[in-house]
Amino acid sequence: MTKVANEMRTHTVPPAGTYELDTVHTSVEFVARHMLSRVRGRFTDFRGTIEIAERPEESSAEVEIQAASIQSNSDQRDGHLKSGDFLQADEYPTLSFTSTAVRVEDDGKFELDGDLTIRGTTRPVTLRGAYLGLSKTPYGKTVLAASATTSIEREDWDMTWNVAIETGGWLVGKKVDIELEVEAIKVDDDAA
Repeated sequence: MTKVANEMRTHTVPPAGTYELDTVHTSVEFVARHMLSRVRGRFTDFRGTIEIAERPEESSAEVEIQAASIQSNSDQRDGHLKSGDFLQADEYPTLSFTSTAVRVEDDGKFELDGDLTIRGTTRPVTLRGAYLGLSKTPYGKTVLAASATTSIEREDWDMTWNVAIETGGWLVGKKVDIELEVEAIKVDDDAA
């Protein structure tokens, strides 16, 4: 790689190191169809680590989410989502994502392959995202920002509950869009 290409990459890939998700400034959200509209929800209890390698394609990420922390602005719906019809949170208290490969483009975009485990079932997914930049907190800590999305078919994780609607179609859509907005703090940062 030429010097120019190396300089370009330093602006599109965060510096090597270990970063922990800043849960106050990170959102783990989902969108799914309910009849004709789209309903948005989120998980509020999660933790995760991003390892940025000297060679970006060797980077990795791991995230663990507490299933019972799901919120969709309806206590009744949240209770149903935690039940055996969906997340079965009592028996499977955590959802997890462990990366298996990453592809980084020169414009800061990336694809992150990984294993997503829900209800004890693990399936491969690909997150498509963008590195949004690097900053310093008022306390001198280095923070990276990124966003990523993917779509899954909930039935692939044995979440098959549904009700036929009288006018045709289903009460709950089968596809779920996952949207992540990430801020992560560099752990081994000397500044503080």
